[in-house]
Amino acid sequence: LSICSRTVEPLEYYRRFLKENCRPDGRELGEFRTTTVNIGKCLCSITTADGSALVKLGNTTVICGVKAELAAPAVDSVNKGYIVPNVELPSLCAERFRSGPPGEEAQAASQFIADVIENSQMILKEDLCIASGKLAWVLYCDIICLDYDGNLLDASVFALLAALKN
Repeated sequence: LSICSRTVEPLEYYRRFLKENCRPDGRELGEFRTTTVNIGKCLCSITTADGSALVKLGNTTVICGVKAELAAPAVDSVNKGYIVPNVELPSLCAERFRSGPPGEEAQAASQFIADVIENSQMILKEDLCIASGKLAWVLYCDIICLDYDGNLLDASVFALLAALKN
């Protein structure tokens, strides 16, 4: 199947794969992507981060670095710290992305990660408070896509969890 048919007739392109019970990358429909995780003190380590991880999910590669800093808690949340996720989709990860300010997909991915953090309660913001009304941790979570081939959100969440654990 040609690339042209994928862009010109995407529904027909994917219908052909469904009929063959496979995916465009050659996997069977129920087959998971191969997953690799490198945490912290390995080749993927970000030495300026307090925790880091590199996740490869199929052909998608994402690196996450977590930087912890101290700050005053917000006036309306005196007993909570902050978690600030930021997903970057630089032009080097895929041809469809351009250099410059974050695009719509990067902003949506950042918001998705923020929602996952909030709704899953993987980290309680109350646990980031050191002294109520005085001092709290801020966790800056930078997630950078190095190679984009789909499934960005799963790879990003996985990298974030691994970097936080590190």
